[in-house]
Amino acid sequence: MWLHQLRILYRNILRFKSTFIINLLGLSAGLACAILIFMWVNDELHVDKYFSNQSQLYALRGIHQQSNNITTTENTPALLGESIVKDVPGIAAYTTVIPPQVLPPYTFGYENESIKGEMGYADKHFFRVFPYKMLYGDPTTALSDINKMVISESIAKRFFKDPAAAIGKTLSWEHERPFIVAGVFEDMPSNATDHYEFIIPTEVYYSLPSSYINWDNHNGRTYLELEKGVDPAAFQVKIKDYIKTKLPSSLVTLRLVPYAERYLYDHYENGVVVGGRIEYVRLFSIIAIFIVVIACINFMNLTTAKASRRMKEIGVKKAVGASKQSLVFQYLGESMFMAFLSLLFALVIVYCCLPTFNNITGKSLTFAFSWQLVGVLLGITCITGLLAGSYPALYLSNFNPVIVLKGKFISGFGEMWARKGLVVFQFTLSVILIVAVMVVYKQIEFIQHKHLGYNRDNVLYVKAEGRVKKDINPFLEQVRRIPGITYAGGSSGSLIGQYGSTIGISWPGKGADETIKFAQQGVTYDVTEALEMKIIEGRTFSRAFATDTTGVVLNETAVKAMRLQQPLGTKITFWGEEKTVIGVVKNFNYETLHQDVQPWIFRYDDQRPGIVLFKIQAGQEKATIARLEQFYKTYNPGFSFDYRFLDSDFAAQYTSETQVGMLSRYFAALAVFISCLGLFGLSAFTAERRMKEIGIRKILGANSSSIILLLSSEFTKLVLIAVCIALPLSYWFVKNWLNEFAYQISLSPIYFLIAGVLAIIITWLTVGFQSWKAARINPTKSLKI
Repeated sequence: MWLHQLRILYRNILRFKSTFIINLLGLSAGLACAILIFMWVNDELHVDKYFSNQSQLYALRGIHQQSNNITTTENTPALLGESIVKDVPGIAAYTTVIPPQVLPPYTFGYENESIKGEMGYADKHFFRVFPYKMLYGDPTTALSDINKMVISESIAKRFFKDPAAAIGKTLSWEHERPFIVAGVFEDMPSNATDHYEFIIPTEVYYSLPSSYINWDNHNGRTYLELEKGVDPAAFQVKIKDYIKTKLPSSLVTLRLVPYAERYLYDHYENGVVVGGRIEYVRLFSIIAIFIVVIACINFMNLTTAKASRRMKEIGVKKAVGASKQSLVFQYLGESMFMAFLSLLFALVIVYCCLPTFNNITGKSLTFAFSWQLVGVLLGITCITGLLAGSYPALYLSNFNPVIVLKGKFISGFGEMWARKGLVVFQFTLSVILIVAVMVVYKQIEFIQHKHLGYNRDNVLYVKAEGRVKKDINPFLEQVRRIPGITYAGGSSGSLIGQYGSTIGISWPGKGADETIKFAQQGVTYDVTEALEMKIIEGRTFSRAFATDTTGVVLNETAVKAMRLQQPLGTKITFWGEEKTVIGVVKNFNYETLHQDVQPWIFRYDDQRPGIVLFKIQAGQEKATIARLEQFYKTYNPGFSFDYRFLDSDFAAQYTSETQVGMLSRYFAALAVFISCLGLFGLSAFTAERRMKEIGIRKILGANSSSIILLLSSEFTKLVLIAVCIALPLSYWFVKNWLNEFAYQISLSPIYFLIAGVLAIIITWLTVGFQSWKAARINPTKSLKI
C-alpha cells in the first residue's frame, strides 16, 4: 500500500516538476527561517537561566521617586543586603555585587605578564547565592579576606597553564595592590549577562576614598535567594519601603525582580516594567510564523490549482471504493513528505547561513545535536506539513467521482475566492514587513546622524591607570604637545554609559520636598572643548580663572529644573560643598534617544579621573594614534594602550535596533521571495488554463501587450487589495515601535507609498514574465492544447 502511494507521489513529482520545485524552495526557505529564529529565541529565553536555585533567585531594583520623573535602576545601597536579611524574614541568603565604577577592563599581573579582564566586587556570600562551580578553593571563604580574590578558569590557564597552580599565587591589581588567589571558578556561561573573570571582596571597594557607603548612595546591586515557600508578592509588600526605615528622607522604594527576567524585561516606565528585549523575541517569533504561513499558502494554492490535473486519479480511487478519510491521509502524507524533504534542504541552508546569522545577532549559536532541537524540528515540520496539506487534502478528497470521470468538473466559486484570499493574505504580510523594514532603517539612520549636542567624531579615550590616574595633570600637559592632538582632558567617565548621578544638590528656591536626580560628571580643563559643546551662557572650565575649580557647568534642562532665571553666579550646594555656576551648555544626548535629556552637571575634578579623552585632528588619525600609543607606553610602563572611540560606544547603544533592522531586511526579502514564488507558479497555471482563450483573442486581433495586461490584471487587483489592508496595519505597528524613542522620524506617507508601489512592481515582474511567455505562443499551437 505505502509502496504504491510512493510510486504515485514519485510520478506526480515528475509530472509537475515546476510545482514541486517551487513548493520545495518555498517550504525550505520558510523552515530555514523558522529554525534560525527558534535558535535565536531559545538562546534569548535561556539567558541567566542556569542556576539550580533559579526559582528562588531575585534581584532588587531601586524605584526613584523624583519631582520631575520616576526612574528605575539596578543599583541599591551597598548596605542593603546585610541589613535586610536581618530585619525581613524569608531570605535564605543574600549577596551584594558592585560593578566596576569606571571603564573596564582592569589589569591584573603575575610576575612579568599582565592580563586585562572583567572585574567585579562581591561579598563572601556570592557563591552561596550564585552557585557557580568552584574548581579549586573553598567557595564559602574565598572572598572573606580583603587580601584575597578569585579568578575564572580561563584566566588561571592563561597565567599558570594549570588552574590548580593558581591557588596561593599573588596577582597585582593595576600593578599596585597585591591579592592572593583563594579560588578558581568555572567560567561563567556564554548566556550569562555578567561575565566576571576577576572577583575581589566588596571590602576593598568600601575602603576606597570615593566609595561613600551610606543609605543615600546607590552603588551596589543586591540579590536575594528567598526561602522555599515564600510568596514573592507578599514579600514585595514587606520590602517596598524598607529603605525609608533606615533613611526617612529617602524617596526610593524597592522592587523584587526574578533574576532570570532581568535580561528580557529591562524597560521600565514610572517604576513599572513595560517590556524590553522580550519585545524582539515576540517580534521575530511572529515574523517566523508569518514566513512559514506564507510558504504554506504557496503549497496550498499551487496544490489546489493543479487539482484539475489529478481529477481522474481521484475519481478512479473513489470509484473503486477509496474512502474520503483514506484520500485525506494520502494527501496529508504527500504534504508531510514535502515538509520533511524541505526540512533536509532547510538544515543545509541553516548550516550555511549560521555564521552570517551569528555575525548579525552577536550570538555564538551552534547547530549541535540535542533532543530539544530534534523535538522542535520535528514539531515545526509536522505543523508545517499539516498546515500546508490540510486544505488541499480536504479539497481534493471532496471531488464527486461521477462528475470527475465524465470530465465535467469545474472549479467552484468558493475555491477561486479561497485561492485569491490566500494570495491577498500573503502579500498583506509581505507589505507589512516591507514598511517595517523601511521605517526601522530610517529610524536607525536618524539616530546615527542626529546631532547630539556634542561632536563624537575623532574622539577616543583610554582608561586612567597607573601613573596617569595618580597625577593626571603632568600627563595632559605633555600629551597636548603631541602633533595631531587638538585637546586632551580627564573625566570621571565617558559621556556614554559612564557617568554618575546624585540627588544631593540644593539651590536657591528649592522646595523642602523637592527631589531631582541629576546626572553628574567630574572633568578637567578642555573636555567640553574636545566634545565641541555649545556654550549658551558664561564659559566652561578655564585655566584663566583659578576659582573655576569650585565651579559647575549646567545643561539647559538642569537650569530649567532649578528654575534659575539668572543661572550665572548662582551658588548651589553639591555634596555638602558650595559651588558656583560658571556656565550653561546646550542640551546634549548622553543616553540613548529612547529617553529625554535629563538635568546634567559638570564639576571640576582632577583627582579621580576614570578616563582620559583625546580629540584628534581629522585626517591624521592613524599617525596621531601611533604617536600617542608610543608616548603612553613610555609614560605609563606596564599598562597597555587600549583605546575606544566615542562614536563606537554611541553605536553600541543601538546594537539591538541595528540587529533588528538587518534581520528584518533579510526576513522581509525572504517573505517577498516566497510570495513571488507562489505568484510565479499561480500565474503559470493561470496562463496554461487560459491558453485557448489567449489563442482565440490573438486570432481576433489582440496584440501581446493586451494579452499581458489581461493576465496581469487579475493578480494586480489582488495585490492592490493586499496593499490597502496592509498599510493601516503597518502604520499601527511601526507607530507603536517608534513610540519607544523620545526622538523619532516622522511617519511620512512616502514609506507606505513606496511599499505599495514596490509590491505592485514585484507583482508585474513576476506575473509579467509568465504572461509574456503565454502571449508569445503561436495561436495555432495554443488552440491545440
